[in-house]
This record gives sequence, C-alpha cells and structure tokens, in this order.
Amino acid sequence: MLFFENDYGYGAHPKVLEHLMETNMEAVSGYGNDKFTASAAEKIKKACSCPEGQVYFLTGGTQTNMVVIDTLLRPYEGVVASSCGHVNTHEAGAIESTGHKVLTVPHKNGKLDADDLRDYVQTFYADASHDHMVFPGMVYISHPSEYGTVYTKNELERISAVCHEFDMPLFLDGARLGYGLASDTDVTLADIARLTDVFYIGGTKNGAMFGEALVITRPELTDGFFRMKKRMGAVMEKGWIQGVMFQALFTDDLYFHMARHANEMAARLQDGLRAKGWTLWVDSPTNQVFAVVDNALKPQLDAVCDYEDWCPYDGSHTVVRFVTCFQTSQEDVDGLLAALPDLH
Repeated sequence: MLFFENDYGYGAHPKVLEHLMETNMEAVSGYGNDKFTASAAEKIKKACSCPEGQVYFLTGGTQTNMVVIDTLLRPYEGVVASSCGHVNTHEAGAIESTGHKVLTVPHKNGKLDADDLRDYVQTFYADASHDHMVFPGMVYISHPSEYGTVYTKNELERISAVCHEFDMPLFLDGARLGYGLASDTDVTLADIARLTDVFYIGGTKNGAMFGEALVITRPELTDGFFRMKKRMGAVMEKGWIQGVMFQALFTDDLYFHMARHANEMAARLQDGLRAKGWTLWVDSPTNQVFAVVDNALKPQLDAVCDYEDWCPYDGSHTVVRFVTCFQTSQEDVDGLLAALPDLH
C-alpha cells in the first residue's frame, strides 16, 4: 500500500536518529537546560538572521498555537485568523478552551488578505460599542496555508504593516514551514523573522520524530513565557531530545533538503494527475496535493494508497489530499499514477 496520507506517518530521518543514538547515553540537565538545546537554538537564530530572538521547543503544532496565543493575549482579547486557519478548524476548540475567541476573516485561496484584515479591524474600532466586544489582540497566519498555498513577501509585508498599525503581534504557524520556504517563493526564513513577532519551525511534519522550534523575535514578548509553557504541560523533562533533533535538522541543510525533495515529489504527482485528466482543486506549490475525485472511483483509489478525504466537492465528487514527505520516492509517485485511470 502506497502512503500519501500525511507527512508525519514515518518516524524520523535516519540522520536525526543517528544523532539521537550518538548522544543517547550522555547525561545532561533536564527541561531544555542543556548544551544540545542551546546549540540548536543558536543554529536556528543564525539561520533566521535573528540573533536577538528567543527559541523555545514544544512538541506539536496545536500545543504550540495554544501556548503562544494564551500567553500573548489579555483575557478579553481574541486572535484574528482566516476562516480556514488551523486554529479555527482543526484544533477541537483548543484556543477557545483558554478563554480566547478565534475571530475569523474569509480566506482567499487559503490565505489571509491584508486589506480584509484592515477592514476587519477598522470595522471593530468604528463600532461605538467595541468596548463590549472581543478585542482583536493578535493575528494568526500559517505558511503554507491549509491549502498548501504560500504567501509572497509583499503579502507578508502588507499583513505585517497592518499588525504594526494596530499594535497586534503577528504569529506565523510554521508546522509545514520547510515546504513553504522550499517552494518557488521570494520569502526567506530571515524575511519571516523580520516580518513576524512569533513563528515556529515545524519538525514533526518534516523529518523529526516530533517537535516545533518556536522563535519569538521581540524579547519583550518572552516575559513569563516559560512559566506559561510549564503551566500548560508543554515543558519536557527530557527537553534535550528536541535539541538533539533540531541540531541534526539544521546541520548540512537537512531540513530544507527534505522539504525540497517532498515538494519535487508533489509537483511530479500534480503533473501526472493533470496529464491523466484529473482535476486539481488547488494549485499547490508545496507538498500537499488536492484532487477532485468521482466518488465512484474512490474504491479503486482505496485499493492502492492511503490518502485523506478533505471535503465534499459536490454530490458525486470528493476533494482528496495526497501528501508527500522526506520518505516519498519517485517510485511511489509513479506507482500511484500508474494505478490511477486516465480520465481523458
């Protein structure tokens, strides 16, 4: 059975495992107070061109989103996100459980638009009763988006400008950041560090066993962060494990090498699907491929690969998602394409 269900179904890249084995019997302090974590943080800050940044390690995306948003917001504030944003659609009310509301703006191809964001905030302040309403205290975006689409530098600059205008920290969810940066884009890691206040580099979905590296670019936002992280159960006793893994990910360009490979495999799959007459729901430049499938063909698809049903398309078709990763091979892609019918 071919595997295209997600980008976290395999364990870790062999080089990550090798580094874990090399350091396994070396005793160090706990809770991230160790030389491996310190080294990984320095590598990340150097890659981001953000020497003043503070790096914290957490285990997963939803946990990271929850800790960051609850820490940065006052009790009466909410977080602005696109309607399809992960914090709004796939976190089982995690943000709401902290007492904060997700304030949604309609998305455009999966992304938050700067003009729509400004309109939302201006409308809020124009309401004479806005003191009685949930205050837009920060902005959340993800790069890539839930649809695999990526922001341009200009789009990020415009969103960042709106956030600065209204004094709202900009938080970028980077659970799949590697794939966004490895796509055909003009956005660099240094750009993201410059234009956002908080962002994270996802390891869980790109070659680590687990883990997200959170970068807070404004030191004044770090006050009390570790305590909040601890209160929310997000501090690991064996924090050095994440330090070791991110050391490996940020050595010899491994993190970006894996992401580029996954993107290349996804592009090969998209090109092959188009050649066979399949309809793509979104033109994604990253490792997520969305195709429209006739429901009558789904048993045939079920027989050859693992994938994810994304959403209904109409009464007789479904949007399905194929995801590539560091382990996806050209043979996997070609095998899937060979098993699918030509729809011409």
